[in-house]
Amino acid sequence: MKNPYQYQPPRSFWSSAVARDFDPIHLVDGDEPLLRLVDRIVSAGSCFASNLVPWIERAGFTYLRTESPVAAFASGGENLGYANFSAAYGNIYTARQLLQLYKRAIGQFAPRDPYWFQGTHVVDPFRPGLRFPAESVEEFIRLTDQHLSCVRQAFETATVMIFTLGLTEFWEDSQDGTAYPSCPGTISRTFDPRRYRFRNQSVEEVAADVIEFISLVKLLNPDLRLVLTVSPVPLVATAGSKHVLAATTYSKSVLRVAADEVCRQVGNSHYFPAYEIVTGSQAPHDSFEADRRSVSESAIASVMRALLLNSENSDGQVHHPSKPSTIQQAPTSDSVSAQELSLRLAEAECDEVMVE
Repeated sequence: MKNPYQYQPPRSFWSSAVARDFDPIHLVDGDEPLLRLVDRIVSAGSCFASNLVPWIERAGFTYLRTESPVAAFASGGENLGYANFSAAYGNIYTARQLLQLYKRAIGQFAPRDPYWFQGTHVVDPFRPGLRFPAESVEEFIRLTDQHLSCVRQAFETATVMIFTLGLTEFWEDSQDGTAYPSCPGTISRTFDPRRYRFRNQSVEEVAADVIEFISLVKLLNPDLRLVLTVSPVPLVATAGSKHVLAATTYSKSVLRVAADEVCRQVGNSHYFPAYEIVTGSQAPHDSFEADRRSVSESAIASVMRALLLNSENSDGQVHHPSKPSTIQQAPTSDSVSAQELSLRLAEAECDEVMVE
């Protein structure tokens, strides 16, 4: 009688699946395409969440956009990447932040401190780096109501959502648990240790937040598919006592296990292995730039190749994993270059970098 390993395919063995002939497209599980040509795609999260957008649009997929800059501000640019997503929520580093954003959009959560004053301007605590803050509370309320309406529309009309888990560490209001995208005092306001406290989530907490979020959205959008990824970008800094490398290892390990737990419990959910492609032992040394934090253009290209080759092509078919890929690098000529995309990745993380 054969032992169980003798029935396993080549992808189950390190020697045949990693040491020889490694191809990132084989890391994706399941036979269903991650993205379909008819999909309306929304994304949220850290780093790769915004990095995906130019690629999937160039490949012919529809990225759903429900919020655009006010006409008077459209030519002014945006320095912290709020325009990179379906609605202008900017980077969402933690599952708790995503959950609270949607709860605010559907009227189930109201932070006790919904705005901050900075000089004569009114600052959004959840988008503290907006280039044009409101000039009055009345204006802030109108703009925020409009923004949250766009958030709700995006999540409830999409057919697939890509959420990139980025961090387990965050700062919250010590009274009502409001989660902030950056530590108060790094971009705006001042830090008050009596008012804000540090949190570092566990696997159970991350999984529970994602599951609650997707369950709420599916009450009105029951067919929404979820694609989870984990950002390979290390922490820029930690507020805990561990070395930043050990803190990064903890954070990414928690997020990776939580992603599997979500996929186990939530139907129509899938994990995409961007983290493994960039950080696995098979990854080339040049997967990161010299700072060992910025993901290189070649690594980004590998991630996107794996995503697109496990999605529908223009014929409505999924590329067969055993066939050589025709998508070897980022589109050139009039398209966005891989180097530009790498720079966008860094820009998308810059509100986090403010802690340094």
